Amino acid sequence: MSSAMNELRETIARLRAPGGCPWDQEQTHQTLVRCLIDEASELIETIDKLDMPHMREELGDVLIQVLFHAQLAEEAGHFDLDDVAREVNEKLVRRHPHVFGDGSVDNSDQVLKQWDEIKAEEKQQAGKTESGVFKASPPRLNALLLAESVWKQIQKKNLAGSDRISPKRVENLATELTDDSLGQALFELTAAAQAKGLDPEGALRRKSDQVINDVEQHAANSTSA
Repeated sequence: MSSAMNELRETIARLRAPGGCPWDQEQTHQTLVRCLIDEASELIETIDKLDMPHMREELGDVLIQVLFHAQLAEEAGHFDLDDVAREVNEKLVRRHPHVFGDGSVDNSDQVLKQWDEIKAEEKQQAGKTESGVFKASPPRLNALLLAESVWKQIQKKNLAGSDRISPKRVENLATELTDDSLGQALFELTAAAQAKGLDPEGALRRKSDQVINDVEQHAANSTSA
């Protein structure tokens, strides 16, 4: 590990130690969740703007969160930062057999397919098979990203069973869509929702949940038929 990374790790440990910072000493994994979300959001903003000086700063703030959680876990005797780095490195090597093994792929689509297959095999070996036809999404995924994830899975797995979405309508909308018109439409819908007293985040999340339930139910009925 680089000297700079070691120094940061030692700084966080010092902040948590007796005689350190009262605020840092009071934090738990739970209290730091909001900090992680905020820092990740600020990093995304710099990425959208390709603001490299501020991106470097925000990457550092996200790194603090990673090291802080690892420090808390180490203090509790669960794991430390080396364990985190070792496990994720082993996963990267294991899921890239075309780079670190004898496998071969021709394009990024095949890379993603291979990644999913290896991941599914790992879960099966660990006895962690997913229930349902949808891959579980992070619980704090915002509504727009959730809807995107649901639609991607519907297309990727050729899922059926929901009358709440029309592939033909989606195709027609996509024909005329541009980056600018998409942004315009989303902004106007958000503004209209606010004027109407509606929650666009909640409405989209509920719609995605309805689609998931419809497809899951259709798959269950097809299996039992």
